[in-house]
Amino acid sequence: MSTLTLAPGRPTLADRIFTHSLATDVVLVAAGAALTAVAAQLTVPLWPVPITGQTLAVLIVGSTLGAVRGSLSMALYAVLGIVGLPVFSDASHGFGVIAGPTGGYIVGFIFAAALTGWLAQRSWDHKILGAIASFSAGTVVTFAFGLPWLSASLGLNLEQTLAAGLYPFIVGGIIKALLAAGFIRLAWFGINRKDDRRSLPSQ
Repeated sequence: MSTLTLAPGRPTLADRIFTHSLATDVVLVAAGAALTAVAAQLTVPLWPVPITGQTLAVLIVGSTLGAVRGSLSMALYAVLGIVGLPVFSDASHGFGVIAGPTGGYIVGFIFAAALTGWLAQRSWDHKILGAIASFSAGTVVTFAFGLPWLSASLGLNLEQTLAAGLYPFIVGGIIKALLAAGFIRLAWFGINRKDDRRSLPSQ
């Protein structure tokens, strides 16, 4: 009898570390949301969009958990904030945050995690260049949702939108993609090395 699980057919980092079960998946989804909530409190205050650690967490969670669990984790994160838990940046919460200038970025997290997770299921994160490409794509997805939302929320034209919601974050986005790629690559290196040691014949 097969075990009910949200794990993808192709293993991600989490699948190489933890056993496959629905209970494990639920814990991993919750842990991903919690990590994102903690990272959201690491902020550099800018208006209307602060620089936060959220996007770094989104990339790592998506790649580690895969498309389904990663996107569910970000959806849970958004729901927790909407219902009143102080999980958004600067411990903010409520539907007003989603409806406000930064709401599109939070919605974009769901799809960014899904994309990076989908690519991780195809082993993009096993090599450093593939991981960088995957996380760069995830970052682009976040902005693809965030910028139109920001523009509509504040009534900004294109140049104003880019100045407020993109240009200040380009360097940070590149750094976060590199950090996430380095972290995931090191994790895979450690797991593969451990597997190699197990495969060696005993003396």
